[in-house]
Amino acid sequence: MLKGHLIELRPVARHDLDHLYRWANDEQLADLGHGSSSAYQNNNPKEDIEAFYEKNLIQQALWDKGRVFIVYTIGTNVPIGKCDYRALNPVTRTAEVGISIGERAYWGQGYGSDVLSTLLKHLFDTLNLERVQMDTWSGNTQALRLYEKAGFVEEGRLRKNEFVQGSYYDTVLLGMLRSEFEA
Repeated sequence: MLKGHLIELRPVARHDLDHLYRWANDEQLADLGHGSSSAYQNNNPKEDIEAFYEKNLIQQALWDKGRVFIVYTIGTNVPIGKCDYRALNPVTRTAEVGISIGERAYWGQGYGSDVLSTLLKHLFDTLNLERVQMDTWSGNTQALRLYEKAGFVEEGRLRKNEFVQGSYYDTVLLGMLRSEFEA
């Protein structure tokens, strides 16, 4: 378990699957988190969610290329979202990250910042990574503000690479180096 100031990051357990199912089938959350691939994220049968996480749990036990965490509040012990790292490369010491606060009542209150800083501390300090990256679509302004506030730097754009709710958006590529995290 990884502790921040407001949250704890816990490995996914079977009792978390109901929350993951609900968040995965929330159209607004899918649009924010997945951009044009949100169409593939909605309408997931519960069995598919369970199978994905069962496979994920088994793979983590065998060979850790990434990890998914459920975000719980400290004190009230409420599950409010998830975060992950993936594509862990031990040679280049890099990984990709993502976060999602699934409970709207917790938006805009610093939980996302705490999740991201707690995850980054683990990746840079414990796993000794040199670089962390992520991407989102240019219409997800809330996420872009969060990532830039956390210290991520925009490294590139794929123009009109996302199609969300009838409009084209850029894919924004962001990265952070260990030296930037430590500054």
